[in-house]
Amino acid sequence: MRAFATLLERLLYTTGRNAKLLLLADYFARRPDPERGFALAAMAGALDFPGAKPAILRALVATRVDPVLFELSYDFVGDLAETIALIWPAPVQGAPPDLAAIVSALRTTPKSEVPALIGTWLDDSDVATRIALIKLITGGLRVGASLRLAKLALAQQFSVDIDAIEEIWHGLTPPYQPLFDWLERRAPRPEPGATPMFRPPMLAHPLELSDQARLNWAEYRAEWKWDGIRVQLAATPSGRRLYSRGADDISASFPEIIAAMDFHAVLDGELLVIRDGVVAPFADLQQRLNRKTIAARHRAAYPVAVRLYDMLFEGAEDVRAFAFDERRARLERWYHATKPALMDLSPQISFRTEADLVALRDTARRDGIEGLMLKAGASPYVGGRPKGLWWKWKRDPLSLDCVLMYAQRGHGKRSSFYSDYTFGVWTADRRLVPVGKAYSGYTDAELSFLDRWIRAHTVASYGPVREVEPGIVFEIGFDAAQRSSRHKSGIALRFPRILRLRPDKPAAEADTLEAALALLG
Repeated sequence: MRAFATLLERLLYTTGRNAKLLLLADYFARRPDPERGFALAAMAGALDFPGAKPAILRALVATRVDPVLFELSYDFVGDLAETIALIWPAPVQGAPPDLAAIVSALRTTPKSEVPALIGTWLDDSDVATRIALIKLITGGLRVGASLRLAKLALAQQFSVDIDAIEEIWHGLTPPYQPLFDWLERRAPRPEPGATPMFRPPMLAHPLELSDQARLNWAEYRAEWKWDGIRVQLAATPSGRRLYSRGADDISASFPEIIAAMDFHAVLDGELLVIRDGVVAPFADLQQRLNRKTIAARHRAAYPVAVRLYDMLFEGAEDVRAFAFDERRARLERWYHATKPALMDLSPQISFRTEADLVALRDTARRDGIEGLMLKAGASPYVGGRPKGLWWKWKRDPLSLDCVLMYAQRGHGKRSSFYSDYTFGVWTADRRLVPVGKAYSGYTDAELSFLDRWIRAHTVASYGPVREVEPGIVFEIGFDAAQRSSRHKSGIALRFPRILRLRPDKPAAEADTLEAALALLG
C-alpha cells in the first residue's frame, strides 16, 4: 500500500504530463501482480466497495475526534481524505496490508465490520498512506492522472500501440491479468472476438485562421457539428453497446437506442434529443445523461436519436482504412438497406467556396448548431487527433461580464485555494443572480490574488462555500445560454470559462440578466 501511496503523492505534486507518464510507467513496470492491476482499476474508477462510503468514514472519524473540530478542519483543508489523514489521532502502530489485500478485505468483510477494519488500517498507516487508502475507498483519486494517461504509460513502457489497448479494454476486468500477461509477452493479446468493443474515435482539430489560409477546400467535405454527445454504436451477434467518446459504456442510459441496434456494424454518430425532426437544446439531453435507470416519463419527455456520421465496421469487415468518401458511400447504402429505427444520416453540405461555408457558419447559432465539420475526402478513420484530416469550425463564443458571488476550495493541488467560482449578473432591481460556475482560465498568480481577496471579503459561509461581497468582475466566455430551472436567474451558460479578470470594471457595471437573456439560443 505504501508504494501505491507514494505513487499518488508524487503524481499529485508533479505538474508535467511527461513526468507523470514516467511515474506511472515505472510503477507498472516494477510493481507485482495483482497490485498494479488494482492500481490501474482505481484510476479507471472500476473499484466499488458498497460497504465503505464517505458517510462511514465521517462516522468513524467522529469516534476519534471532536465532530466540531473535524468540520472546522474539513472546511479549512477542503479535502476529505487529507483532513481525516491529518487529524487521525493514533500514531503509526504497524504496517498496513498491501493493496491487493485491502481490495480483497473490502469486498469480503461484512458491512458492519468495515469501519473497525478501516480504523485498524488507519492506525497502522502514516499520513500519505492514509490519504491513499481513503481515496481508494471513496473512488476519488484526483491526482491529475486520468485513465487515458495510465493507458498511455502502459503503451510507452511496454512498446505497444495505445489503440491496441483501447480496443480490448472493455473486455477486461480488474486486476487485468490477461492485459499484463500480453504486455510482458507471456501470452497473446486477449482478442475481443465478436464482443461489441469500443474503438478509439477519430477526432478533429479546431480550425484556426492560419489553417484556413492553407486549406485546399475542394479536398474537404462539410457537415454540421451537432450540439449533442459523440457516440459509438457497436453491435455484433454477441451483443450491443453504446459508448461515449471517452469510452464509457452508456448503454443503460439509452435502452431505446440499444433496442434499435438490430444490426451488425460499428457506427459513429451524435446522440441528440429530437422532437418532430427538430434537434432540441443540449440542456434537454442533459436530463438523460448520467442516469443508471431511465423512467418512462423521461424517455417520453426527452426522446433521443442518433445522427450517423461514419462507419467503422460493416458486419465483420473493418473499413477504417478506406477513404472517408468510400466509408460515407457504404454508410448511405447500409442505412437505406437497413432502415434502423431512431437513427438518421447527418447530411453533407454542398459548397463551392470558402465564402459559402463562412455564410453558413454564421447561421449556426441561430439554428442551435455548434458549427461545421470539415473532413478530407481521402482521409482514413484514424483513432486520435491526426492534424489536417478533420477540422471542427465552431461558431464564435459568446461572453458576459459577470460578478463573483461564491467561492469554494478546489481539489488536489488546489485544495488549499478558493479556486471554484460561482458568478452572476444583475437583475433589474439590482440583485445578483447566478448563471454558472467556472474552474479555469486564470493564471497561478491570479489564483493567489483571488484566494487572498476572497478570504478578506467573505460576508457569509455555508459549509465549504464562501459568499463574497460584489467586487470581482470576470469576463466569462461560453458556447451558449440555455434556460435552466436550477439557477435563480432561469438560465445557465454552456461550457463557461474565465477569459480574463476585469480589474478595470466596477462590479456595478457588470452585465445584466436582460443582457444574458438576450443571448438565449
